Amino acid sequence: MTQHTDLPTDSLPATVRDFLSAHVVHDAATASSYLAEDAVVVDQGETVRGREQVHAFLRDAGSEFEYTTEQIGARRVDDAHCVVTLRLEGTFPGGVAELDYRFTLRDDLVTELVIANHEA
Repeated sequence: MTQHTDLPTDSLPATVRDFLSAHVVHDAATASSYLAEDAVVVDQGETVRGREQVHAFLRDAGSEFEYTTEQIGARRVDDAHCVVTLRLEGTFPGGVAELDYRFTLRDDLVTELVIANHEA
């Protein structure tokens, strides 16, 4: 049975906190340093594999828009998995999005990140 535990931001794994801190200020180089070499990112159905390709994806994703990011939720699924919900507001179509960032960790690195619409 999966147990979900709501977490304050400071209780998230340091890797996740540090990745998100860099990601929300568009620092793809620092965010990428928290990825495993074989990391996989899936964003709205698009899959990117490997640290170098993920770095390029993080650098370019959303760069054509201006937006703010606010963390509105976090939960630990188990020792290797957590989900952080971010609310984005900006100049992209629709203007507002709530996204779940589903992290899988191994050896204090992100091995998989799935970004998808928040499931209420």
